[in-house]
Amino acid sequence: MSNYVNATDATFDAEVLESDVPVLVDFWADWCGPCKMIGPHVEAAAAEFAGKLKVVKLDVQENQATAMKFQIRSIPALMIFKNGQIVAQQIGALPKAQLDAFIEKNI
Repeated sequence: MSNYVNATDATFDAEVLESDVPVLVDFWADWCGPCKMIGPHVEAAAAEFAGKLKVVKLDVQENQATAMKFQIRSIPALMIFKNGQIVAQQIGALPKAQLDAFIEKNI
């Protein structure tokens, strides 16, 4: 079983905005090369930060309403939400160490 959740337009609010713990959202798409590069790092972070951080992946191709709501223009886009609010965002693929630092700084 994975440590992350695949969200949809229908489940995004419940999974992210109503979460009791900070949430890292990975906005991605199947056809995106940099998304495929960072994907394993995001999934590893889900295991490493379990209990302190919830990790949610949202396919922007299949969930365009949520992507538009958060003005996602470039992917991969990473956002950290606390109490339903965006507290940090990062556009583009990051090396694992930088991703971990981004998470630690913002949770």
